[in-house]
Amino acid sequence: MNIDKKKYEKYAQAHAPKSPIVKDCIKAFLFGGFICALAQGFSDIYGKLLGLDEETAGTLTSVTLILIAVILTAVGVFDKIAKHAGAGTLVPITGFANSVVSPAIDSKSEGFILGVGAKIFTVSGPVLLYGTLAGAVYGVILWIFK
Repeated sequence: MNIDKKKYEKYAQAHAPKSPIVKDCIKAFLFGGFICALAQGFSDIYGKLLGLDEETAGTLTSVTLILIAVILTAVGVFDKIAKHAGAGTLVPITGFANSVVSPAIDSKSEGFILGVGAKIFTVSGPVLLYGTLAGAVYGVILWIFK
């Protein structure tokens, strides 16, 4: 069967399930907002109740969110939440923690060096690489024009 590109695209679109974009956006907004509100709650607890300065409270909040994301990933709950929340779980710190822990858990049977060590950054590695590269390029541009 030989179909040209346009006919195949039309066929695929007709048979693909329709994505509930508005519903998905609302879910992402609500879940992402919940994660941010939770973070603000931790920050308030660390800052106001424990009397820590803003920078230390912020650091502890980040560490707490990472820990929660790692634990939820390890017990298999994070992926179930992400299935419903979509992009809402990608609030940078929780999504990044999940992207580092998931490959590590999946490859632990291969050993700590060839499994975990070699594959821990398979998902987040490109983010680190291109984020660092973009930061360096931006820094050079800023340095040139200032």
